[in-house]
Amino acid sequence: MQEDRREKILLKAIELYMIKGYNDVSITDLQAALDMGRGTLYYYFHDKDELFQEAVSQFLIEPKERAFSRVKDTATIPEMIDTMLYYLNQLQDFYNQVENKNINISNVVTVMYTAYSRFPELRKKARKLYEHELSLWIQAIKNSMHNGDIRGNVPIETTAHMFLHIKDGWDPGRSGAPMNFDIFPEQYNYLYDLIKK
Repeated sequence: MQEDRREKILLKAIELYMIKGYNDVSITDLQAALDMGRGTLYYYFHDKDELFQEAVSQFLIEPKERAFSRVKDTATIPEMIDTMLYYLNQLQDFYNQVENKNINISNVVTVMYTAYSRFPELRKKARKLYEHELSLWIQAIKNSMHNGDIRGNVPIETTAHMFLHIKDGWDPGRSGAPMNFDIFPEQYNYLYDLIKK
């Protein structure tokens, strides 16, 4: 029961932050949206900063951490594609839960910018995840090359960056665009087909 209520608070908070921005969401706004007393909110979260950081972590950072924890050293490109689709499916699940379906890429970018500029710990986590993802793609490309699945003359780091940025269709980069998760499998597989033997 308590965990359900905490989840409900986090979900509504991230939704409001995405629609109105961090600075324009007050504890009073959250109370009204949740039909919940101030004391109840403060029971679960010390203050607005803690609530914001927890919401960003849970919905925008932890899905990627969970996905990357599944990757083995021997992972190939198809396995990395599966990992990224697993990550994106988690984001789609989150998006399906929010009430306001007008959330778009601009909203996500604004929340991420606020999180990373205002809270150094979140910025460090995000940077570490970016570097980790790049290294996973590099290793997957090397593994696929070693297995003879892709051409031996593929530029490894450039190709890794190309795979890494496919999800910019959801991540920052397409300001104002609606969130469309259907495009990713085709894009990942198209790039993989281009470098296959």
